[in-house]
Amino acid sequence: MSSCRLVCIAIKNTNNTHLSEAVTALALLFSLSICFLTPASSQTQSKSLITLDQAIALALEHNHALKAARTGILQNQAQEITANLRPNPVFSADTQFLPFFNPANFTADNIDQLSQFDVGISYLWERGKKRQRRFEAAQDQTAVTRFQVTDSERTTTFNVAQQFIAALLAKANVELATQDLDSFKQTVDIANYQYKVGQISEGDALKLRLQLLQFQSDLSSAQLARMQAMASLRQIIGYDAVPENYELDADLKFEPLTSSLDNLQGMALNQRPDLLAAKQGVNAAESQHRLAIANGKRDFNTSFDYSHTSGQSSASIFFSSELPIFDRNQGEKARTLYAITQAQETASETTETVMTDIRNAYEALKVNQQIVQLYESGYLKNSEDSRAISEYAYKKGANSLLDYLDAERSYRSTQLAYRQALAADMLSLEQLKEAVGVRRLP
Repeated sequence: MSSCRLVCIAIKNTNNTHLSEAVTALALLFSLSICFLTPASSQTQSKSLITLDQAIALALEHNHALKAARTGILQNQAQEITANLRPNPVFSADTQFLPFFNPANFTADNIDQLSQFDVGISYLWERGKKRQRRFEAAQDQTAVTRFQVTDSERTTTFNVAQQFIAALLAKANVELATQDLDSFKQTVDIANYQYKVGQISEGDALKLRLQLLQFQSDLSSAQLARMQAMASLRQIIGYDAVPENYELDADLKFEPLTSSLDNLQGMALNQRPDLLAAKQGVNAAESQHRLAIANGKRDFNTSFDYSHTSGQSSASIFFSSELPIFDRNQGEKARTLYAITQAQETASETTETVMTDIRNAYEALKVNQQIVQLYESGYLKNSEDSRAISEYAYKKGANSLLDYLDAERSYRSTQLAYRQALAADMLSLEQLKEAVGVRRLP
């Protein structure tokens, strides 16, 4: 919407009536000519609001470390192609007894009767299903890499959530510092008036003014912490994934836990990617052992040759195979067998780690939720009431300045501690989700 302003010039009493009428007419014409549209208010640039789920989705899409890790899957899939290739046949050709040192004998009859020509093709036949074993081993390694990439995504998701909660806490601290500063400014204004009318001493007025500096410093520190938290979050999400003036579309909140410990541990055994990678590592080790056994089988080579010698044509078939007297791939068979045991022990250790992570995160979340509930059960209201009573009593002259400032400090520390407890509770919940390996708890 815009407004039209009509500028009118009124000419008051003047001695020259005609001059007055002329000037008035010109003024009216001028006022009509300069009627123009002006914007009612300049619109501020809208800011992009981002939720936690959106931040995680952007990070999974734009994080360069994850992009680099995902190429490992493509590299393994390329190795699958290499592992599944068959040996190439070998073509051979030769000629013998050419009269290079007797150029006069380079005639068709002499070459046909005196020289020898051979053309052949050979092929290596792999035994022990080597190609199939190579392909299985490559597929198992791709599966391991895929779970490892998923585990990297799990870690990145938690890092984003952790920094997002830190930014939420910084945002809440800025809001609290702003409210406290505005409220205390009103108190200082009242104190200045009371000092002027002689209700309080100059020392008390100076103390309140100096205390105002602390509120202003707290606000500046909170704003700096928020700016740094937002910058760190933008770095994790992807610097080009969000605009510079983005904001968080969320607040600190309490979310009660309804899942049982046994249920969460059962979910983790089936879904946590690092555990699945460790279990798949056992399959990969077993496939490597089967490949080592297959490589112990000796291959054989067959070839078919066509020969033309002294005017006569003939064909030959050759067969060759290595005799497995000494080398039967014994060392690789033993190594891969030990590797199976290593993979099994790694999977068992990872299982125990998962169970411990869930237990620690579950207990930490329960404690943090109890702390939040303590604040919400009455301590927050008590601090608010204490400050309000002390402020009212001080303004009425029934309370000392020190008592009022002490109540103010208690209120601020309680509010800050409550927000920190909320942030710790939200972070514990994200740690539990990371330990289970899911984004949503039942």
